[in-house]
Amino acid sequence: MSKAAPAPMAASRIQLGRLVPLYAAQALATGATTVSTILASIIMGTLGFGTLSGLPSTLISVSAALSAGFFGALMLRSGRKLGLTLAFALGTLGAVLGFFGGKLGLTPLFLVGASMMGAAQGGYQQARYAAAESVPDNKRGTALGALMLMSVLGSFLMTGFSRPIERLAVALNTTPEIVGWLVGGSLLGVAALLMLLWTPVREPAAASVAGATRKAPSFSEAFRVPGVRSTALALATAQGLMVTLMSLTPLRAHNMGMDHTSIAALISGHILGMFGFGWLTGPLIDRLGVRVGYVGGAALLSAAALTAAQPGTGALGLSMFLLGLGWNLAFVSGSKSLTRFPAVQGVTDGLGYITAGAGTLLGGFLIARSGFPTLAYTCAVLALLPLFSAWRAGKRIALDGKPA
Repeated sequence: MSKAAPAPMAASRIQLGRLVPLYAAQALATGATTVSTILASIIMGTLGFGTLSGLPSTLISVSAALSAGFFGALMLRSGRKLGLTLAFALGTLGAVLGFFGGKLGLTPLFLVGASMMGAAQGGYQQARYAAAESVPDNKRGTALGALMLMSVLGSFLMTGFSRPIERLAVALNTTPEIVGWLVGGSLLGVAALLMLLWTPVREPAAASVAGATRKAPSFSEAFRVPGVRSTALALATAQGLMVTLMSLTPLRAHNMGMDHTSIAALISGHILGMFGFGWLTGPLIDRLGVRVGYVGGAALLSAAALTAAQPGTGALGLSMFLLGLGWNLAFVSGSKSLTRFPAVQGVTDGLGYITAGAGTLLGGFLIARSGFPTLAYTCAVLALLPLFSAWRAGKRIALDGKPA
């Protein structure tokens, strides 16, 4: 029997090798987000709508929420490859429209582009489930962590090109934030082409919720599945707080006098926290269970919000890093849990995007009326919600007799 052991290992290596186009496409998508949508709040200011600085991120999140269920159902019915290819192509078109809207001063066109970028994210963010499905259950955290590690490479590549982007902006007679949308569109176009070269290791299993096979369930149907509600709470909290602070902190930095390169460095620290430690957090969650991820994520997200309220650019840098790492722990844990429920993945992702959209919109108003510290302290309290998810996961362990 001992001689048969190498075969699964070899098969695992082959499967992971087949994931390279998927991982590379996700890295490019993260780079596209880094140079475009994260800085959308600044573009709204240059267009003369500073009080609506959170609107682009809100539209991105709402569009992602509306599309996540559609793409989830499409991938169940027609496969991951088609769904992801269409999502990356949609993002390419949206980024180009956003660029022309910003450059020409056409705010409605810019917002249409942002909405299309959001709709694309609702699809291609589900690439993490394709990666997790390709490995055994006890390695899914590791597969998700590896996907995040690839993402940080794409982000750092883009932030490293801050100076060339500034020169391109001068050549095109626009700002670096606006030209970032054109660069982002190019990256998403390459990602769509990579999907044409990718062969899924396996497709999501046909799953049913309330008797509805291979179609996206409603929220009420999805939330009747045991374990989904507490998982969705952790994912929605982490996604909502991360997107809210990630989107509005650059505006605070801009108002403090930081230039584009400095803000790019700030974003790099955030991306490092989000994705750079996937090699550690994924295996850690595989080994210790999702409860550790929920508790650690809640603590770090709360610490990030409290730090963001402090004066000085150094505090902002630390806050953005902690924000990313806290999101990582909660997001990997929740995503691993959701691999057991293919039929509810899109719907549950949609809830996270709704939370993010509401957070950025209300956050922008809150900053305008009460200042950034008020937003930060509010986020610090809300960040403790995944502790409930950890408690529920502990109850499931007690009932099932096995780790979550």
